[in-house]
Amino acid sequence: MDGAEAWEVGEAYERYVGRWSRVVAEVVVRRLGVPAGARWLDVGCGTGALTAAVLRHCEPAGVFGIDPSRGFIGHARRSVADPRAHFAVADARALPFRDRCFDAAVSGLVLNFVADPEEALGELVRVTAPGGVVAAYLWDYAEGMQMIRHFWDAATELDPAMAERAEGRRFPLCRPGPLAALWRAAGLTGVDVEPVDVPTRFRDLDDFWDPFLGGQGPAPGYVSSLDDRGRAGLRGLLGDRLPVEPDGSIRLFARAWVVHGSR
Repeated sequence: MDGAEAWEVGEAYERYVGRWSRVVAEVVVRRLGVPAGARWLDVGCGTGALTAAVLRHCEPAGVFGIDPSRGFIGHARRSVADPRAHFAVADARALPFRDRCFDAAVSGLVLNFVADPEEALGELVRVTAPGGVVAAYLWDYAEGMQMIRHFWDAATELDPAMAERAEGRRFPLCRPGPLAALWRAAGLTGVDVEPVDVPTRFRDLDDFWDPFLGGQGPAPGYVSSLDDRGRAGLRGLLGDRLPVEPDGSIRLFARAWVVHGSR
């Protein structure tokens, strides 16, 4: 691979950050307080974490997940076995739905990767019924998503040019102020932004490092572009810098910012 940001292999994504995104999704859907019987849209559904959480906790009439990745949609279809769940390949900037047909439209951990977040949010608003909920959540790459922050700090120490590739630098949207401003500019009311913190515990350095070898996303894509010596150097530096407990485990946390408002 050449370090491109691939998002296709669901199993590799699950080993990387999918296991933590599922925990965040559980918290988010409960906080939104959408009534039972609602029609949900999961924009950028990935491997189906948010859809699965809605089905478990919210008693929806149905959930429709869309994602541009055929690989992720295939994984979601296999992993979410519920007749109320439907999935399709589609672009967040051109949703294949009529106006005002959902009671809740949510995008999880993806809006920063969309080329035009304003356009995508406009589509979420368009397909949401009056009084419905429009929400998104994104990793706090600059501060609270410690797994990825430690990775890029080490990569930048070895190669200062890598500072520009870190998500915390590339995605200023992933902060409370820009998220709230984006939601208000879209005409949504009752806008609020709040954090969700979840523990991310790794058994040992291998459990931390091996998911970066799967090639899914910016950091794993960078690892794939390195030669054996480069990968060994980066892994060694991470081993020196990470907070390793006496039992060899590594205990971090991951923060996501959740923004929501009403149409």
